[in-house]
Amino acid sequence: MKLYPLQGPIAEADATLVIDAKARNTNETSGPINFRLPGRVRCEGTWSSVAPKEVSRQRGVSLTLRDTGGRLGRDTKTVAGVNNGEIYAVCNDGTRVQGNFISGSGTTSGTGQATDTNGNIYKLLF
Repeated sequence: MKLYPLQGPIAEADATLVIDAKARNTNETSGPINFRLPGRVRCEGTWSSVAPKEVSRQRGVSLTLRDTGGRLGRDTKTVAGVNNGEIYAVCNDGTRVQGNFISGSGTTSGTGQATDTNGNIYKLLF
């Protein structure tokens, strides 16, 4: 993930600054996130996405010679669409960063916006 300062003290100090945020467990629906704000301010938190899954079950009896007996099983797959997500992080100086994003189902890309308690607004891209 990348945070691009759009407005606030960070954007006014350096409009070209890009803050790299490391999100882990990107194949899941939530996980830890960490990054550093200017001044070596370390931030840690969580990202979470509402990604619906479709679950189907197989049950029945097969009467073929190759596959005698019953069939039992369960398949899970991602439903196509756009998913909503959030990030929330607390920094070691007390700053809190909170944002919302959207992402495509089955992808690790998205866009959104975040703000912090110091008056900064960020564009969030990943």
